[in-house]
Amino acid sequence: MPLPVSSLGVAIVTGAARGIGRGIALRLAKDGYDVGLNDLPAAAESLDNVRKEIIALGRRPFVAFGDVSVPADVEKTVSTVVENLGPLNVMVANAGIYELAPMIEHEVSDFEKHFSVNAIGVFLSYKYAALQMIKQGLPGTAAYSASKFAIRGMTQVAAKEWASHGIRVNAYCPGVIETEGLKELSKNLPDNPSGASLSCALGYNGTPDEVASLVSYLVSKEAHYITGDC
Repeated sequence: MPLPVSSLGVAIVTGAARGIGRGIALRLAKDGYDVGLNDLPAAAESLDNVRKEIIALGRRPFVAFGDVSVPADVEKTVSTVVENLGPLNVMVANAGIYELAPMIEHEVSDFEKHFSVNAIGVFLSYKYAALQMIKQGLPGTAAYSASKFAIRGMTQVAAKEWASHGIRVNAYCPGVIETEGLKELSKNLPDNPSGASLSCALGYNGTPDEVASLVSYLVSKEAHYITGDC
């Protein structure tokens, strides 16, 4: 079935059965996109309601069930939407979960569950959407950056939860520091065959001593008012 002349293209929204995902899917349909709707099979009834609303808006929906934390499910979601609606233009990696509890009560399994959906699910959505859009892989530091950004969230939560106990929690984000690890990284960068050092926006790199001076300050009495800083 060819795309209507007025269509802006094809969008996929994960976690589209309810809440923010539903709102995004309907808005994109109103804007002129045909929409691939993804969610778990358990949300089939709600997802079908969204499908009907999109039809009423004059756009084409396509339902693709799947778990965003499972690579095969995400790949199938993207491929079947493309097969049924056409080339992909927009990917909205909206699916997410949250189960609230004080940090001290969390188990490793809680982190694994949240990361599998909220981080890995987004990574997989990016990956398979990009493979459809650009048909090639790109080198980079996605896993590393994702893990480091996770520290920001944990730091800020811990700072708020433990402030009443007089416990401060801060994280230092040093940037590019001259270390042996940096030298090894520079040698192995695919776009840096010369092995030249990476550098920050200032044009030169920091040193371990400079990072140590920051940590020294953060643990000192003078920094008593600083907490949750990343």
